[in-house]
Amino acid sequence: MADHDSEEQTAALLAPSPEFLARIAVFPLFHPIQKDVIKTIDSALTWDQLTASDINFSIVRPIVLKYAKLKNMAVVYACLVNRAYFLKESEEDLAYAGVMLSRATLCEILAMKLLSHFASNHITLVAVLTTSWSPLAGATPEVVQEVKQVLGSNANVNDPQSALEMAISTEAKRFISSPVSQSVVNDIYSGRIVFSTATTRSMLADNYKPKAITLYDSRDAPFLDHYRLRVPRYGAILEFLNFACLLVTFVLCLSNQDHAKLTFWEVVFIVFAAAFTLEEYTAATEHGWIIYIANMWNVFDTSFVLVFLCYVGLRIKGLSYGDLEASNLAFDLLSCGACILFPRLAFFAVSNNVVVLSLREMIRQFVYFILLAAICFSGLLFTLWKLGGGHWTFKKIAWLMVQIWFGNTYLSFAQAESFHPVFGPILMTTFAALSNTLLLTILISILSNTVARIDANATQEHLFQFAISTIEGVKADALFSYQPPFNLLALAVLKPTSYIVTPRTLHSLNVLLIKITSFPILIVIGIYERYFATGQSLRESSRDAAHNFFNSLPRHIKNMPLVEALVGSASSDLYDAIFEIDAMGPALFDDSDEEEDFPRLRSVASHDTITSAERVRRRPSHVSLPGRSPLRPERSPHGSPRLRPLSGVIGLDLGVSSAEVSSGGRSPLAKFFSHVDPPSPSPGHTEASLRRVEALLEDLRDLPVHRLKDEMRELQERQARIEQLLLTLTRGMRSSDTGSKHT
Repeated sequence: MADHDSEEQTAALLAPSPEFLARIAVFPLFHPIQKDVIKTIDSALTWDQLTASDINFSIVRPIVLKYAKLKNMAVVYACLVNRAYFLKESEEDLAYAGVMLSRATLCEILAMKLLSHFASNHITLVAVLTTSWSPLAGATPEVVQEVKQVLGSNANVNDPQSALEMAISTEAKRFISSPVSQSVVNDIYSGRIVFSTATTRSMLADNYKPKAITLYDSRDAPFLDHYRLRVPRYGAILEFLNFACLLVTFVLCLSNQDHAKLTFWEVVFIVFAAAFTLEEYTAATEHGWIIYIANMWNVFDTSFVLVFLCYVGLRIKGLSYGDLEASNLAFDLLSCGACILFPRLAFFAVSNNVVVLSLREMIRQFVYFILLAAICFSGLLFTLWKLGGGHWTFKKIAWLMVQIWFGNTYLSFAQAESFHPVFGPILMTTFAALSNTLLLTILISILSNTVARIDANATQEHLFQFAISTIEGVKADALFSYQPPFNLLALAVLKPTSYIVTPRTLHSLNVLLIKITSFPILIVIGIYERYFATGQSLRESSRDAAHNFFNSLPRHIKNMPLVEALVGSASSDLYDAIFEIDAMGPALFDDSDEEEDFPRLRSVASHDTITSAERVRRRPSHVSLPGRSPLRPERSPHGSPRLRPLSGVIGLDLGVSSAEVSSGGRSPLAKFFSHVDPPSPSPGHTEASLRRVEALLEDLRDLPVHRLKDEMRELQERQARIEQLLLTLTRGMRSSDTGSKHT
């Protein structure tokens, strides 16, 4: 039995092989899901309506069970691909945008529910979400050829993508924030799940030894494991350190600038900034621009890259032609990059905070509103320029309007007549009223609503950004294993070598170069994971020692507020220990008492009812409960009396069966149909039985059966007389109508 359990446990830990995943048919899933969703949803419905209990059981659940029977690991990915299709249709067909959005929402719900069917095996669940599925896997050659004709001859039809990446690109935030998805994202982020992805868009691809999905164990892994550099948790720490180095060199470069020549710190900064630019470009190429730009911090990084590239261009021009103005402008432009670098480093610790998420959306809304206002007031700018004649230039009028927009309304009244004695005051007063009173009030309202909306969905947005950063951390490109500026060296050495050597030689050279350039980092990671990580021996022993030391302290020291706040209250540990042990004390209630006190609904044909009936047959039949009868009359809704059996007959188990209840004045029918003990072998048993039957028959004769028959006969006669009377009246009415017509 133990061997069998160990085999099952080992099988549960085995991940699907790459060969098995490559044989899974993906393409045949797309169109059936699309047809079922179109057939199901034909009106605009919200998320709450689609997740209501009635729609869930009547519509969603049958579709989920239908596709869950296939046990196809790519079905979640197929649902998200259909979501992308319906989202695109909602943008193109505005008349049915609401319906298309509802269908896209239904695809997300189907993906969430189908994902839960794979949650029993964690490795399989990881494979469902992280495997890069090829959309045309399982398609016939004719279908592949048709797709190529639609896309064009030079199109790449082999563009694999994982379910998590598809969820990010379609902004399926509820799917990503679900507990099942987050369990996988957390394991990937912490490095508990190890896998490698193969991609065709890498700058430096090293796919010689793809790593299958496994649970990481530091005891089995090599001490200098270069794959740990791709763990998102360690990658975030290293990214923070690299960004700090970039910021330091940035400050030193501006502090020691020389317009005529390159200084030492300027060269160091250019090297670090070029390595940072290469890293950002590689990340955008690896996962695609949509996923890359979905991370709000990548917008800041891209802005700094643009500033750096403009600085390099102006600096090259200034040094090549001796243009000091170009060099001066280059340093001035580079100084503006401090507005990006300093907040970027400060927000590393609170990257997914609600305030930061709200700030991102507020900036987007603010920029959109300002651009819209600038377009609207461009007509007023042109009018003032024409009215001002030669006194006011275009640049001065624009700067004046900016000052008035941001609250300096005094200038609007002071300079109004300089444009025109009549139209100038009217136009400037109107502009001041619109900009400072109306539009700023609208802008504040928009930003307030944005903050409230982000705050309401803060958890989903936080988990969505966390999933993006995690997926970006798992990169297949070999350049991500090098820390800047060593990625420049790797690109310069390994990229030309990849065209010459075999994949095995390239892999060996890549591993050797990674271990040389990242040797101190690998040493620190190896020591931490073997001795200081959660669950390791040194950490557990130190925790036990601290716990024993705390228990050895006097009681008055333990109860000090500061010590209790630092260590924690021991009452929670006591409560946990109470529920972890089995209760060995005396029972407060007997099982029979519990059965009698708590009624339960049971089916008549259930096993419990049959068992209770057998138990009744084995018990004595002479149990008397005064004041209760097994059958009692009850008024029906129509007013006629009927006999209603007690709870033991209809299945409401009150602890006492109706077969056990016996009152002193039972009716003859109850006596006749009640349980009769089996005959005893005594000589006078037959005569006693006959006398009992005769007595029961006498009681039956006393029943008002004949009286009931007479009443029924009398009712039938009355009904016949009434029908005869109605027939006579009907004939009389017909004869009178006929006579009136003849007259």
